[in-house]
Amino acid sequence: MFRSRWTRYFHFKKNKRGGFLMVRKKFLVLMLAGLFLLLVACSNDEGKGKQPELDQEALDNVNKSDFPIVKDEIALKMFTAKSQVNANEDWNDLLVWNTYEDQTNIDVEWTEQVTMDGLEEKRNLALASGTLPDAFFAANISNLDLYKYGQQGTFLELNELIDEYAPNLKKFMEENPSVKKGMTFPDGKIYSMPALRDQDFLSVRIGARPWINENWLDKLGMKVPETTDDLYAYLKAVKEEDPNGNGKADEIPYGGVNMDHLIGWVRGAYGLGANGVGDFDKDPNGDGLRFIPTSDGYKEMLEYLNKLYSEELIEQNIFSIEWGQFMANAAEGKYGLTTFYNPKKTFGGVEGDNYTNASALKGPNGDQMYSNVVSPLFNNGAFVITKENPNPAAAVRWMDHFYSDEGAKLMYMGVEGKTFEEENGEFKYVDEIENSEEKNQLISKYLPWVGVNPPGVVKKKYFIGSEASEESLKAAEDIKPYVPEDLWAEFTYTEDENKLLSSKGADIEKYVKEMRDKFISGATPLSEWDNYVKTIEDMGLEEYMTIQEDAYKRYEEAE
Repeated sequence: MFRSRWTRYFHFKKNKRGGFLMVRKKFLVLMLAGLFLLLVACSNDEGKGKQPELDQEALDNVNKSDFPIVKDEIALKMFTAKSQVNANEDWNDLLVWNTYEDQTNIDVEWTEQVTMDGLEEKRNLALASGTLPDAFFAANISNLDLYKYGQQGTFLELNELIDEYAPNLKKFMEENPSVKKGMTFPDGKIYSMPALRDQDFLSVRIGARPWINENWLDKLGMKVPETTDDLYAYLKAVKEEDPNGNGKADEIPYGGVNMDHLIGWVRGAYGLGANGVGDFDKDPNGDGLRFIPTSDGYKEMLEYLNKLYSEELIEQNIFSIEWGQFMANAAEGKYGLTTFYNPKKTFGGVEGDNYTNASALKGPNGDQMYSNVVSPLFNNGAFVITKENPNPAAAVRWMDHFYSDEGAKLMYMGVEGKTFEEENGEFKYVDEIENSEEKNQLISKYLPWVGVNPPGVVKKKYFIGSEASEESLKAAEDIKPYVPEDLWAEFTYTEDENKLLSSKGADIEKYVKEMRDKFISGATPLSEWDNYVKTIEDMGLEEYMTIQEDAYKRYEEAE
């Protein structure tokens, strides 16, 4: 019978010494095997999260200022998101990228060009498989994944690289403290370069804002509402006094694509959201944070909105309305008031011209604030450099250009004489683009920004969206005096904190949203408020808010 070398050896020893030596040898083998596995595990732990050393030869190839970025040409492989509008355009032969390649001496190979509907799947596949690009561009990587893969060493930490090779982003961070705070993770590291909105471009940081039918105001003999009582009076008059003059009660006092936009406007009148968007702000009665959805001011706001809804002053299907239905109602001139983007640009025709802007409302307790405004930090995970990148310093310099004035112009206007013209300091697309009925599609043949929200900075003078229109800019100026000063960027969290936020936190946030709509619609009476608060507390509110408090302390301490 065949016996292995080890079997024969142990059998022999057993006959000589009665098995003791065999057991000892077996124990020694197991011990050595365990030690080997332990050494491997320790080696893996030591490698986990370790940042690769920067190659000196690659660094020597980088010019720290001016163009070209590198002395000898290099190639970088990038993964990018694209919108459906530019899905058929190959970014490897796009005017903006070809122009930038000539300036920088860096040939970007857009190896993955993924439309938004497949972005999450393709991005996660790349991360899970380990088949990484040199950088992810406009890939909308969450803070959770930035921290996770940054800790693992998959994404490079960028603190020193930004400090040395990104003067434009560094300047923006210094001028806007909330940006650096929002970019910094609990370990003190930065793992990405963000998409930013210029501090002075308030209009784009407001987004949807209130628009009121000016013709109907005139017919009703009313002024633009300045208080919550004024708003109620106007909406009631629209419902009851036939301002369109057709003898039918077909006017819709307030309509929108969702309830969020209306709440975003009204909540400041109840003293809510003094630090911008989100479910928590500084506690006005203490040193810590306040969970807005269980506060007295929030309840009072819900009572007001329930009153509007129950009297049919709010479109009754607002919780489920389709985009197409909203736009059809708008085109037919049915709305007395909406919270949306410039109707002149979005509704079109005569009806779009009938609207004027409203500003922050004063509430029943004297509060007057427009708190639905975001920090300049729009998307933290917009540009990420991976461990595969052969020259991270060059990649940082490549990206940093788009935080400059010239870079923003290249991204959003393109190349002078080919895609845009400048006259008296004003920029506009060439007639071929400007006069096209399919403007965005034509822009996408030359420029990459449409529908993508790319990393870099959006500046007012180079942006052609509805937020940059004359009407939208005026609306923003009227709102500006009521915008809070201390607007927070999104907080960052540790791995353990994220686990709880993804479970208990997600359950609380879902419940809050469901109950908000039920209270407003009357499906659940506000007499159930105490039960609602108790339910949230039982779901783990104290633990949830402890995490937010800890995250806020780190946010404030970030330097």
